[in-house]
Amino acid sequence: MQNDESPVRIDSWIWSVRLTKTRSLAATACRAGHVRLNGERAKPAQTVKPGDEVRLRQAGRERIVVVKQLVRKRVGAPVAAECYVDNSPPPPPREAVAPVGVRDRGTGRPTKRDRREMEQLRGH
Repeated sequence: MQNDESPVRIDSWIWSVRLTKTRSLAATACRAGHVRLNGERAKPAQTVKPGDEVRLRQAGRERIVVVKQLVRKRVGAPVAAECYVDNSPPPPPREAVAPVGVRDRGTGRPTKRDRREMEQLRGH
């Protein structure tokens, strides 16, 4: 765990608590404006402190977390979950995926009729 007095960069903290896969992806998200710290756009080198609200937009979803604990090094998932309070809205329900026309291997190219049936299944 990290001592609360030493400052931690926001990109490093986001990576440490496993909100992004790499620190460079976290820094890129900050530069692109996908990270907000207490409502303001965050730069990668901005420091976080306990009680700060971090909003991270990724993959069409917004994660809203409140910093509980500062960590500088990447930690395991159970420890990372203790470092923040997750106030994110629940993910949208998975829509029933339309069945994709699956063809048997070796049956050749689909005929015009086959293509029409596949397009109808996809809703085109």
